This record gives sequence, structure tokens and C-alpha cells, in this order.
Amino acid sequence: MTPEQPLALVIEDHKQQALVFQKALETAGFVTEMITDGETAQQRLTEVVPHLITLDLHMPGVSGEMLLAQIRADERFANTHVFLATADALLADKLRKDAKLVLLKPVGFSQLASLAKKFLPKS
Repeated sequence: MTPEQPLALVIEDHKQQALVFQKALETAGFVTEMITDGETAQQRLTEVVPHLITLDLHMPGVSGEMLLAQIRADERFANTHVFLATADALLADKLRKDAKLVLLKPVGFSQLASLAKKFLPKS
């Protein structure tokens, strides 16, 4: 990862969807890491401060809702952009205030790549 390439975490338990998100974020200019369960995400967030996170709300282990609460309670992540990516519109609406964007699934490659580019750090 170079200073020009900020880190984005893809926290998504459906591997095909996670691959789409990963490729879209890489196309937008991010270096990515894919995480497929809540416990691993929780651990990784003790080690890194990503610039952007795509977060599925229904994750095995630790839920996306719990991860979001932990991210927002930790001042290290004050400048981290969180995109909620879920099919659960009711829960997403409840959590909207804690996220930069809410993306209702299915989320397309081009849609995510275009949106993510808008959140690249300014040089």
C-alpha cells in the first residue's frame, strides 16, 4: 500500500458480493482487504485504521450493527468512511446516521466504484 492508495476493508460474508466490492474499490483507487466474518473484522480493526469500510449488517459472529457501533465509538475511526451494504432496508435506515452511505443490495460494480472514487483522500 502506498500513500496514494488508501486502505478499504470489505466486510461481507457472501464471497461473490465481497469480490465485486473488492474489485470495485480497487478500480476506484483503494488497496483492499476482504473479511468474511465479524470476529475477524473486529480483530483487524484493532490493527488498522482504514480510509473506507463497506460493511454488511448481517455477519456471522459479530454483527455488522455491532461493528458499526464499535467503529463509531472509537475516535481512531473518526475519519473512516463507512458504507453500509445490506438488503435490510429497515435496519439500514435505523443506522443511517452512523454511516457515510447506505447501499441497498444488490450493489453493482460500477455504482460502488463511482461512489468510492468520491471518497478518496484529497492530495
